[in-house]
Formats: sequence, C-alpha cells, structure tokens
Amino acid sequence: MKHIIILADGASDYPIKQLGEKTPLMMAKLPNIDALCAKSRCGLFASVPPDMPPGSEIANLAVLGYDVHEVYQGRGVLEAASMGVQIADDELAMRCNLISVDVEGRIKNHSAGHITTPESQELIAFLNQKLANKQFRFYPGVSYRHLFVIKNASDQIHCTPPHDVPGTPFREVMVRSNTHEGIRTADVLNEMILKSQALLPNHPVNKARVAAGKDPANSVWLWSPGYRPRMKTFMELYGKTGAVISAVDLIYGIGAYAGFEPIKVEGSTGLYDTNYEGKAQAAVDALKRVDLVYLHIEASDEAGHEGDVDLKIRTLEYLDQRVVKYIVEETGQMDEPVAIAILPDHATPCELRTHVHDPVPFMIYHPGMEPDMVMEYNEEAVKEGYYGLLQGNGFIKAFLQV
Repeated sequence: MKHIIILADGASDYPIKQLGEKTPLMMAKLPNIDALCAKSRCGLFASVPPDMPPGSEIANLAVLGYDVHEVYQGRGVLEAASMGVQIADDELAMRCNLISVDVEGRIKNHSAGHITTPESQELIAFLNQKLANKQFRFYPGVSYRHLFVIKNASDQIHCTPPHDVPGTPFREVMVRSNTHEGIRTADVLNEMILKSQALLPNHPVNKARVAAGKDPANSVWLWSPGYRPRMKTFMELYGKTGAVISAVDLIYGIGAYAGFEPIKVEGSTGLYDTNYEGKAQAAVDALKRVDLVYLHIEASDEAGHEGDVDLKIRTLEYLDQRVVKYIVEETGQMDEPVAIAILPDHATPCELRTHVHDPVPFMIYHPGMEPDMVMEYNEEAVKEGYYGLLQGNGFIKAFLQV
C-alpha cells in the first residue's frame, strides 16, 4: 500500500466570535475532505510535547514519528540541510528572519510583509558584505526565511520566534543566555540584530518598499539555534521510501534527514497564491516511485499568523477543491491502494496569531477499512473518532499500520 500525508499547516483554530463561535474548519466549505472523512477514521494528535515550543519544526518531526526529545536540535540546522549548507561540528545554525519593526520599536510582523525572494536575497547579500567574517555568515533562503551560521558559539541561549510576539517591543524579546556559557553568544547575536537595524532601512530595496506602501525589512531576527542532529532515515525507522513537497526550507530539511526525495514545484509560494494544482499533481506522480509522499501546504498557517479569518477559510477551501479532490480521484484509479491522511502540524489560531500546543484533528483513510462515525472534518467532530487522542509516534504507526 502507498501512503500520502496532506499536511495543512496551522489549519486548526479556536472558536471565533465573528464566526458564531465556530472555527475556520467548521465554516469552510469542504465537500471533498468531508466525503473522505466519512470513509475514514479520525482522532486528535498531540503533535507537540507540553515541555517543548509548538513550532513547525517539532510538530512535523512528530507527525513523521520521530522522537522529538531525542532528535530536535533547532530549526536552523534543518533548513541548512534543505539549502545544501554543510554544518560543521563547531557551528551553530539559526533561522534568520527578515522582519518589520515599526517606528515605536515593536515587531510589526515576522515576514517583512512577505518580502519577495529577489528582494530578500539582495538584502542578505548586503548584510554579508557589511557584517560577515570568519566567525559567522548569512545564507539566503526564500522570502523572509534565511539562515545564520556562527562558529564556536553556545546553544545555551533563549531565542523568541518572531511570529510568537507581534506587537511586542523587540528589545523585550531579544536573545537571552540560559547559563553563563551562553552570555557571549547572546551578546554577539543581539549586536547583529542592532547592526542590521542600522544598515537595512537605508538600503534601496527598503526605500522602494516604503515608497510603494509596503513594510520594510528593517531588521534581522535570529532564533531556533542548534547543532547538526543525529537522525535515522524514515527507511531505517519504518521501512518506507519517501518524497517531500513544500514551499518551505524547514520541511525540505526534515525531508533531507529523513532520506526523502525533495520535489520542488514551480509556483510554490507558501501563501494563499501557491500552486495547489501543481503540488497535487506532483504528489500523485511521486506515489508511482516512492512509498510515502509528504505534501506540505503552508497557506493556512500564514493566514493564521496574519490573523486573517476570511483568508484562512479561503485557503482551506482551496485545499479541498484544488488538492484533495484531485488526489482522491487520481489515487482511486491507481493499481496499488493508497492510504490518505489529512492533518495540521499544529494549530495557529487567528485570534492569537501564533502556534499553540493544542492537539490537532486528523483523519486516516485506508481503502477497505471500516470507518468510524465521524462525518465531517473539524476540531470538534473528530473527538468522537476511532483513534481518540494519540501521542508520540502514535499517528504515524496508525497511518502505516505498523
């Protein structure tokens, strides 16, 4: 049997007053997802342990059945693997966001208004020209997501994800040391943030963005530090080959350590305007070569971070109409049966605009398997599902039936 996981990043939410205390999943028109749900078994999955931050890096590792306490080393090293950046044993890798800070010194958003990749790569090259040395360097990624690598640094520091603190004065959430060992590293990283704020506003890219009424990328933000992880491949863990499709370096990085084939789809943006049809087609094509496809769709998470309820509903309906419909139809005609799972990695409530620890709703369809009584896919309905609440590697073992 073949397997495909459709990962709707951040899709689950809290009840919203303007929706009559319903969630976006409850309000969205999802005929294809609900039809599949009626033939599936459902439940809740605690994708993030309570003692760990509810980031996509941890949640996606958990969805794939990894012991996150054992393998997690930070987001930066995972993204480095995706970008082909080799991390030495004496190097610490970190995510580097380009963010927008308002005139009062508050973090306006975590994405510099979703700056374009060409704009951001020009800014990263500029920062390397002005700041890089033998100890540290910036590496360009996609849109606002980049990489910072520093030698002989300590991971005994506390960094705040910028998407967790919109509206917060940036100085209140700068890097802190957890131990005496981390003091020097925290000082260097905070100095880097302040130097970027002195350099970036006057760059032509940002002057043009301001003139066009867009948010400037007027600061870097350094977070999620870690050393190179020690991870088994998915084949070693579960005896399956795999492929990964996304628009996000983090997901490709996890795939690289898992031994998955990376598939890049033209027009993948990570936003509501991503190439849904291209991703769906690439997923079906990949099922002819590998045992499991991990299809990651970022759009609903970004809508949650923006606090845009209407956009989140729209992204869910796009997922239903432009991804799930095609995959169900095409896999139904394949010679080998295909199991399909749909779930978020974590919840991103529009009200909070950040990730939370709450368990996420999931559905698992196995051809020929007797379904439970859940007829629609949302946070409340799945509580009556067959699987109840799963933790650890419970989801992947249920999906793979191992």
